[in-house]
Amino acid sequence: MKTIKVALVGAGAFGIKHLDAIAQIEGVEVVSLVSRDLEATKAVAAKYAIPHVTTELDDALALPAVEAVILCTPTQMHASQAIACMKAGKHVQVEIPLCDVFSEGEEVLRVQRETGKVAMCGHTRRFNPSHQWVHKKIAAGEFNIQQMDVQTYFFRRTNINALGQPRSWTDHLLWHHAAHTVDLFAYQCGSPVVKANAIQGPIHPTLGIAMDMSIQLKAANGAICTLSLSFNNDGPLGTFFRYIGDTGTYIARYDDLVDGKEQKIDVSKVDVSMNGIELQDREFFAAIREGREPNGSVAQVLPCYAVLHQLEQQLKG
Repeated sequence: MKTIKVALVGAGAFGIKHLDAIAQIEGVEVVSLVSRDLEATKAVAAKYAIPHVTTELDDALALPAVEAVILCTPTQMHASQAIACMKAGKHVQVEIPLCDVFSEGEEVLRVQRETGKVAMCGHTRRFNPSHQWVHKKIAAGEFNIQQMDVQTYFFRRTNINALGQPRSWTDHLLWHHAAHTVDLFAYQCGSPVVKANAIQGPIHPTLGIAMDMSIQLKAANGAICTLSLSFNNDGPLGTFFRYIGDTGTYIARYDDLVDGKEQKIDVSKVDVSMNGIELQDREFFAAIREGREPNGSVAQVLPCYAVLHQLEQQLKG
């Protein structure tokens, strides 16, 4: 099996998650690490035995050996960097969100179609074993969603990342955290979102974003979704999904799944790993090897960003 050589861009909290995931995948090697702080990047590269370190994406794209790139950079850079990767002849996986301006996401898809490269977005919920278990039940005709009730709760009154370190950019409830659920809802229902409403709380005086938000969705097949998001919530933290269906209720808390009576469901055999990031990366590399569209391709997730764009216009109005 030919080794796929990868450049990873962004050595922060999520970049590390991808490096740990790739270490579990046979036939893949990270050969270049790109991040802003050269010394910090060198330290990460040394830990993972990555031979090439740079602060410039173009340096990594110039390496002939690099076949694929994973982008774990600030949201505002995702679309332009994804386009640069494909134009340089590289396959690309960009972490969620694909963009925070819908027209930029549309341009990523245009370039993907023009170049024919694999372009995937890190919508990890499609790959988490708990959600895969529900998806398989739906695909088998054993469960149909009537409502999804989702809570996405963090405590982020200062601008820090998942490791508790200061962030150089501002995260966003709508374009990042809501993107997970808007996409997952349509994916699990197998039906596009046809109606969407949003309201938000006060804008934070220094972060400049709403810290609380409520979103309602309706799919073409009649299923509905209620999503509550907060950066003000002081525990428990994370995203909790309640699937209310015609034959049961299931509650997913990250990798744990229980039924409506809190009986645990074993999802350890759903896939080859319990790590959603690893499963997401495996799909990316498999799509490259097999010359096919990946689950979570830019084409598949772009409708989610159309909904987010509509909601943003509604909130501005």
